[in-house]
Amino acid sequence: MVSKPDNRGSLEEIRDDTVKEASERLEHRLLGPVITALAIITSLVHLYFNTFSTLSELWTSALHFGLFGLICTLTTPMLKARTGAGQRLVLGLDVVLGALALACAFYLIAFETALYERGVNFNSTDWLVSVVAVLLVLEFARRTVGWFIPLLCVVALTYVAWWGQYVDGIFNFPGLSWETVLFRSYIGGQGMLGTIARISWTYVFMFILFGAFLVKSGAGDFIIELARCAAGRFIGGPGFVAVFASGLMGSVSGSSVANTVSTGVITIPLMRKSGFPARFSAGVEAAASTGGQLMPPVMGAGAFIMASYTQVSYLTIISVAALPALLYFLSVAMFVRVEAKRSHAIRLEEADAPSLAEVLKNGWHFLLPLVVLVGALIYGFTPTYAAGIGILSVIGASWLSRSPMGWRDVFEALAMGARNITTTAILLITVGLIVMVVSTTGIGNTFSLMVTDWAGGSLLITILLVALASLILGMGLPVTAAYIVLATLSAPAIYQLIAQSQLLDLLVSGNLPEEAKAIFMLVAPDQLSALSAPMGKAEAMALLAAVPDTFGSQLLEQALSPATLSMALVAAHMIIFWLSQDSNVTPPVCLTAFAAAAIAGTPQMRTGFTAWKLAKGLYIVPLLFAYSPLITGDFEQMLQVFCFALFGIYAIIAGLEGYLEHPLNPVIRLVMFPVGGLMLWPHGELMLDMAGLVIFVLMFIWSARQGRLTEPNRAVKGTL
Repeated sequence: MVSKPDNRGSLEEIRDDTVKEASERLEHRLLGPVITALAIITSLVHLYFNTFSTLSELWTSALHFGLFGLICTLTTPMLKARTGAGQRLVLGLDVVLGALALACAFYLIAFETALYERGVNFNSTDWLVSVVAVLLVLEFARRTVGWFIPLLCVVALTYVAWWGQYVDGIFNFPGLSWETVLFRSYIGGQGMLGTIARISWTYVFMFILFGAFLVKSGAGDFIIELARCAAGRFIGGPGFVAVFASGLMGSVSGSSVANTVSTGVITIPLMRKSGFPARFSAGVEAAASTGGQLMPPVMGAGAFIMASYTQVSYLTIISVAALPALLYFLSVAMFVRVEAKRSHAIRLEEADAPSLAEVLKNGWHFLLPLVVLVGALIYGFTPTYAAGIGILSVIGASWLSRSPMGWRDVFEALAMGARNITTTAILLITVGLIVMVVSTTGIGNTFSLMVTDWAGGSLLITILLVALASLILGMGLPVTAAYIVLATLSAPAIYQLIAQSQLLDLLVSGNLPEEAKAIFMLVAPDQLSALSAPMGKAEAMALLAAVPDTFGSQLLEQALSPATLSMALVAAHMIIFWLSQDSNVTPPVCLTAFAAAAIAGTPQMRTGFTAWKLAKGLYIVPLLFAYSPLITGDFEQMLQVFCFALFGIYAIIAGLEGYLEHPLNPVIRLVMFPVGGLMLWPHGELMLDMAGLVIFVLMFIWSARQGRLTEPNRAVKGTL
């Protein structure tokens, strides 16, 4: 390897230096305790916000921005300084910027009323504070997530205030004054301090703090031990451990990269020792950890944002998300099974390893907080109160162990929670500016209409376009930001097409409600008699095409129940949310895969492609959201789709890998794709699903027999 010169200047090197200096600040004997104390105070203040506070949401959002802005400046330096004097200068500038963020928050609280008394006419101080607040949040975002989001915000803000009026066509916007733009961006509470910021200081903060308490109590170690005992002794077991542990950790952390780092340091070496290739081991960990943001109850920040956008309860969101998340993890486990057979992975056994019963006996109390959390949600507590009760239950449950949490542990968990959410908080506050521009200009509806027009009314093509957009956005945006932007722009289009598909089914079956028939009486009175009997799909589509756009929404509301429409909207958002995850495992920018590659010592880009292959569930499951009742039906329908989809995905994986229980010849390999498609295709015929299942099971049994005849016994025991 050729050594690099001392004057390093690449973006990656500068970022590494900045992270190193941030770590040095946390470990500094004077500054470290100050940052820790500030983080503890911030957590306590936010606990007050979410329990007893009577402050307005706008003031609370302002303080949320100020406090995390200060933490950001202290933990993430503006730039790398190579000398002691330079470091002190940078630290001084960072302290000033952090203090300015707090000052902006206090100014809004002190002078908001005076601004409204002036008729929302800015004075010179209003101008200064608003400009400084916007510039500060862009700088904080640059430090934490890079240049892309700040530049996107600048483009959005200048569009609404300046160059939008020069754009021809559907994206022409007359423009607003800079005074109006700045008011909506900060003081008016529609941008930085709007709905997205409120989600940040309520749901997201409370659940990340809940996860920090769980980790501090020792639950993380228990989860990994539980996974090792449950799956580690099978052939290829370490791969299953990676999937199982990542699923359990993801339900707590809600962060793919954090999931990879926390579990990968154990699972990747275990996989390599048992015989898995290094790149495959890293890919499994990256793909499995990506599911961390799909697995309830946390789901990153996605579940809370989705609940806010759709006005569907958080409990409903996580309940319908459970089976799809399980389906994703099992799809990764199927790749593990295939590779274990192909790589002749051995079974690892530890002589002194505790049994599953012993692990549960010593750590069963770690499961209590999750039970309490779910129970509180079912009982009717809001998610924030449920998370607060869950935090208390973590402390209480720890006293059932040999290492109960003391005051020191509680304070460390408070500090950890505040530090863990800093990047997410800054990200969500910044993305609020983009959401404000989209809602102000109406560009979201325009974009949805444009996508629908490009797709020609096809739901499948619309989903493919959104998938392409999510991949492009994911190269520069974190997953949560990509989801927010895409949901704002394209969710209406997908929702409309899903609802129209359900309406089409009613027309084909002849079950259209009488209220909806009244609309057809106005637009197509000669077809009224045909509505009471089943009809062909082509005839139903022609009938729908006769309904003017002005009657479209009314027709959907009359034909479909409010619950059906709500779940169609959830399905649209869930499709976008799942597709937004692909940036975690899809080159060229796939942070989860890069983190796993660093642990495994494998090439980053090649590891990214391996993780992308293993994460095929990210693309298959969203199609089930659109075309099947996986999340929109009753439990029996959801379970039926889940079971057949499980075997359908297994068949497709066998086709992709050319391996089931033994190597498949090219003809059998090609046959696996239609067999899988038979169980996945939304034909609604149970007999066809059963036919596909029977064929797959017979082929699996045949492959297992062939494997036993042609391969020696691979169940060799290894030693850790």
